[in-house]
Amino acid sequence: MDEKEIMGLYENDEEAQDVLQASRKRIDEIDNDLVNLISERTSLAKDIVSAKVYLGMEIYDKSREDEVHAKVSKLAQEKNIDDDILGDIMNMLTILSKNKQRELLEE
Repeated sequence: MDEKEIMGLYENDEEAQDVLQASRKRIDEIDNDLVNLISERTSLAKDIVSAKVYLGMEIYDKSREDEVHAKVSKLAQEKNIDDDILGDIMNMLTILSKNKQRELLEE
């Protein structure tokens, strides 16, 4: 989309401002949802670590991590999201989960 096409999207400054404000408000709502989902995802570490200990499994499960990354990579392609960046985000979420599992084991 070039500048001329963008300029034709809105009838006036007020309309563009309304879209800008509504979009920013929705991004704020999504950010809140993301934080809540990350918190929920991390809180599952207690269940995961206790089940792994009971089953005699290692805390680090490379095959599961690879499975998650493959699934996310496929979703990134389907949703036209940068696969590398989404992979980095998933790496951070995985680290957060592993750190929480280690923390729970140390308690």
